[in-house]
Amino acid sequence: MEENDEMKVEDICTHYGEDYSRVLGAVVPPLFMNTLFTRKKGSYGYSYTRINNPTTEIAERKIAELEYGEAAKLFSSGMAAITAAIMYWLEKDSHVVTVNSVYGPVREFLGTYLSRFGVEVTFVKNGTVEEFGNAIKPNTKLFYLESPSSNVFVIQDIEGITKLAKQHGIATVVDNTWATPVFQNPLRMGVDMVVHSVSKYLGGHSDIVGGVLIANSEIINNIIHNERALFGGVMDPFQSWLLIRSLRTLPLRMKQHQENAMKVAQFLSEHPKVSKVFYPGLASHPQYKLGRKQMKGYSSLMSFIPRGNLENVRAFIQRLRFFEEGPSWGGFESLINTPGVGVSEEKLREMGIPPGLIRIHIGLENVDSIIEDLDQALEVF
Repeated sequence: MEENDEMKVEDICTHYGEDYSRVLGAVVPPLFMNTLFTRKKGSYGYSYTRINNPTTEIAERKIAELEYGEAAKLFSSGMAAITAAIMYWLEKDSHVVTVNSVYGPVREFLGTYLSRFGVEVTFVKNGTVEEFGNAIKPNTKLFYLESPSSNVFVIQDIEGITKLAKQHGIATVVDNTWATPVFQNPLRMGVDMVVHSVSKYLGGHSDIVGGVLIANSEIINNIIHNERALFGGVMDPFQSWLLIRSLRTLPLRMKQHQENAMKVAQFLSEHPKVSKVFYPGLASHPQYKLGRKQMKGYSSLMSFIPRGNLENVRAFIQRLRFFEEGPSWGGFESLINTPGVGVSEEKLREMGIPPGLIRIHIGLENVDSIIEDLDQALEVF
């Protein structure tokens, strides 16, 4: 399908990046599982799947177009994409600024692993433009954003922080996993790079582990031959093939995730056994207006704090019929996780997580069934 000035999300997900004449008219592209592409009878632009692969390229083209980026590269996990993005911008003794509620493994990578190379990191509490500005040092190389951030869904002013970064020659990377390209496009706000864990909504079926990095062509070409080829965190062709399948239904799934989540968030916000709900789609969210400004919609990951005895959390989880317990999200199934339970208050403060926080992902089940399930389980508090 040919590109035009402003393609619709649905059209990109369905047809973009595919050339049916190239694959004998197959409406579903073939799976190129081979590692090697030989050249004796001519070169077709491929050599080795660690560098590029025809199946993987289709998925990459779709995601780049969805994010209004020039190019994209898929990785073997979200963390492979994130660490490649971070390493691209850093050098020895660099300084990074990010929010304290950033995804836990990213926090550990920045704050612990990279310290061996002299890298410093400043974790700001609320993610405001002022906080990022006050944190700048002479060696600041990167602002790493995650908007909304993990567990408590702090929204950062992407456009404002990016403008500040450009004034100081600082790069910007945004993790856009929560909002997806359907609801937010950071590159259009001036960001240098966008990353996703495709294991979440882009995959959507809890059967893919992967990550993706989107930027301009110059950056992506450099990453192909350095951070991706040398680190070797390449998505395998079968995962790419599954991702193409998943992207075809992304707009439909996100519409339903949003619809279900808004109803559940409203239910929880009015429930007598719930003291607080963390969800950017609620007007009670402290950055609701900012979210409305830079996002077109909301996904279905949220958290809340129950009233009463937190020792009953296990009983609450066991009573749930539609929610399985697990650390991931973004799939078809409803999930529950407890990042704020059983962790020391000191550690929770460090991560920006309130004590007793319960995180839930609202899946694609019937929303009335989900609400009824939560309602009966909350009786334990």
